[in-house]
Amino acid sequence: MREVAFIKQNKEKWLSLENAIFNNAINDPDELASQYIHLVNDLAYAQTYYPKSKVIEYLNQLAVKTFQKIYKTKRHDTNRIISFWKTEIPLICYQYRKFIYVAFIIFFAFTFIGAISAANDGEFVRSILGDEYVNMTIENIEAGDPVAVYKSGSNWGSFIGITINNLRVGIIAFVLGVFIGIGTLYIMFKNCIMLGSFQYFFYEKQVFWESVRGIWIHGAMEIFAIVIEAAAGLILGASILFPATHSRYTSFKLGAKTGIKILISTFPFTFAAGFLEGFITRYSNIMPNWLSVGIILSTLGLISYYYLIYPYKIQKQVTKAPLLASV
Repeated sequence: MREVAFIKQNKEKWLSLENAIFNNAINDPDELASQYIHLVNDLAYAQTYYPKSKVIEYLNQLAVKTFQKIYKTKRHDTNRIISFWKTEIPLICYQYRKFIYVAFIIFFAFTFIGAISAANDGEFVRSILGDEYVNMTIENIEAGDPVAVYKSGSNWGSFIGITINNLRVGIIAFVLGVFIGIGTLYIMFKNCIMLGSFQYFFYEKQVFWESVRGIWIHGAMEIFAIVIEAAAGLILGASILFPATHSRYTSFKLGAKTGIKILISTFPFTFAAGFLEGFITRYSNIMPNWLSVGIILSTLGLISYYYLIYPYKIQKQVTKAPLLASV
């Protein structure tokens, strides 16, 4: 069968399922499981006979949405909170993985710009961070403790204050996505320029390694989470710019719902980063290298696995094990 004929034959069925899922019009898990199995069969057929077709991506996304719906409506209830992080968020991250990749590309680009700007302009760091903060950091470096700023205040006070601030930044990065993503890009630009210039400042002062040991103990999770929150903001902006088959308002509602779920998923990592900054980072200058490096790699590995690798594993379960839908 030619691809055009295949699409024409099944188009109405796919659109009907898509609209039913979006409007919550299917509440019978058995009926949904049956449609899911047919959908997976169509996907397998397309992958076999039209391997380069864009219809594969569409059917993949529809399969993800259907699988998520099954998890919400199947007769044997599961713990909603557990399934949210175990299944729903990974499937969403797979479906919108391109936005996550774009957010990371933007992050690295803006951070590089910050570092290059600091390297070529001796006053750039002061213009970004302010004279008071730069002077304080220079004093700390001369005193032999470049990241002494993280030792100020009590453990609990630092943890609470830092966590609230990071939550605020993440929420703002997402919400400003309503301005077709431009607001999110501004937040990323502002924070990445600061990060890049600040890290170059430590490099210039020949204490780069000491700064890495301190900043990235909590920064691995903190900054990674902000990038994911920015991706959620870009999804929100794209839902307004590119409504696809939906009305612009309907697309916006879908983008907002998806973005909020991604935003919420980052909160545990933000709390963990705040805890590390409040209770662990302050001891970075006295802990052995293997411990600080171990914390950085383990926290970075954990959050990277959850958002970049685990979604692929869950997606494989969705597309290669259709019988799961009827369990």
